[in-house]
Amino acid sequence: MPDDAKEAPVVTSETPVAPAAKKRAPRARPKSVPKAGSEAPKTEAPKAAPKAEGPKVPRRATLPDRTRSLLSLRRIIDTRRPIFGRQAANRYYRIGRDGAWRRPRGLQSKQRRHYGYRAELVSIGYRSPARVRGLVPSGFRPILVRTTRDLGTIDARTEAAIIARTVGTRRRLVLEEEARKLGIRVLNPIVKSESEA
Repeated sequence: MPDDAKEAPVVTSETPVAPAAKKRAPRARPKSVPKAGSEAPKTEAPKAAPKAEGPKVPRRATLPDRTRSLLSLRRIIDTRRPIFGRQAANRYYRIGRDGAWRRPRGLQSKQRRHYGYRAELVSIGYRSPARVRGLVPSGFRPILVRTTRDLGTIDARTEAAIIARTVGTRRRLVLEEEARKLGIRVLNPIVKSESEA
């Protein structure tokens, strides 16, 4: 035998042997997963929801460019407008609870005299542009609706319906379905369609 050939180690009773690795038990398969050989029970594919009748309900109002730019300006003005705190609202619960505004009238009132550490007074300079006043953020002019006859007077491109709070659930669902058929946006729906969600 050549010298450079390596000899295989001889195992004797004195040589320590590593213990055999323990075999793990197979993991239990969840009950919902079918076995590899068996076929899964055939289920019918879910049917597609029927398409709503009538025209598509618009997400935004159709507005001229000037009005659209004024809406974006109103958004900027809204962010800059301060919170108008009523005088002594932090002192008395009955004054501060509803956040209602009343002008300070006291002779020594620091808020009336515009002292810098007092809350700002409501003034005309904080107002939004007149052309977009009363529009919702999506550009629609809200129209209060109580019956299906009220829906007939709405222009779907620029106006949207708000269902009155006195209308019950049964009649409200009828109004919402009628509005979808006419392509009118409802601003406070109970049932939201996939396009609205």
